[in-house]
Amino acid sequence: MKNFSAVTYIHLSDYYGMEDQKPVYFCMFLIIYITIVAENIVLIGVVYFEKTLHDPMFLLLSNLAVNGLYGSTALLPALLSNLVSDSYEISLAFCQIQIYVVHTYAVTEFTILAAMSYDRYVAICYPLLYHTIMSQRVVKIIVFTWIYPMLAFLIVFIFTLRLRLCERTIDKVYCMNYLLVKLACTDTAIVNIVGLVSAALFVIPQLIMIFYSYAHILRICVLSFRESKLKALRTCTPHLFAVTNYSIGCLFEIAQSRFKMSHLSYQSKLFLSLYFLIFPPILNPTIYGLSIQVIRAKLVKLFSRKSWHVTHNVAERSVVMVHSKCVLHVAVKTEASGNKLHTNILSFHVA
Repeated sequence: MKNFSAVTYIHLSDYYGMEDQKPVYFCMFLIIYITIVAENIVLIGVVYFEKTLHDPMFLLLSNLAVNGLYGSTALLPALLSNLVSDSYEISLAFCQIQIYVVHTYAVTEFTILAAMSYDRYVAICYPLLYHTIMSQRVVKIIVFTWIYPMLAFLIVFIFTLRLRLCERTIDKVYCMNYLLVKLACTDTAIVNIVGLVSAALFVIPQLIMIFYSYAHILRICVLSFRESKLKALRTCTPHLFAVTNYSIGCLFEIAQSRFKMSHLSYQSKLFLSLYFLIFPPILNPTIYGLSIQVIRAKLVKLFSRKSWHVTHNVAERSVVMVHSKCVLHVAVKTEASGNKLHTNILSFHVA
């Protein structure tokens, strides 16, 4: 009989592919994590401190940035820690926490993007009522985008937590729910069915909201003047890029994990596996920061102000230093002249 209680650690075997170039991978992922943290914190800070950006769209954008930090932090610090380790093992408890965070990040990201599509739908289809409608609903929408994924996935994850494990090796650099289920000794048919149903429930409502919103936006654009069409396209372009980027990442993860891809190199499979956790948090702040004029203007103003303050402080210090040197030079010169005059007077009296 198998010892079901023996599995307390999970072995992540995909780290062996990085052994030959550990310093390169470590530096690369460290730079990526620092970039993600810096970009998203700057975006959150700009929206928080600039009262003109306290609109529903920017509040939802801030939540998207917070979720990006949430998801990348579930992966990258642990990945960096494992790269400097030789065991490539993590505790079962940490593996379960990582599964919960990664999956709730994935569902929350898609839910926020769906909420943002609804925001664009109201802004374009009901421009005069936009602030009235969204100001009453934005708090409820934000709370829903976080509570729904957390509770919904927890219900699903309880089935996984109750499984007895007899294997301990996962062929990945981080834990995923279906991979942990595969390590179970007991029958997993019910868990697999629950997983498939929950995956549909986590994706289909959001897809319906996105397609519904853009179908109405497209209808308005067709009936509008050219200037209105261009304005609507400019408004929706960043969101469409964000949705496309995240959807591509999810498709990469599904293709890499569900289908045999032995013909691909290790680096290609690693890229496909990590895309949805790394590239949306990196690209979303860039997409919105460069595409939305209001945010772009605030960022330019912020960094210009900081640059001016630095230059001004340096100039002030330079002036003070020059002034101090001049005063010192005059004082020395005066003292020298006084000593010379005193010597001349003494010489005259002696004569």
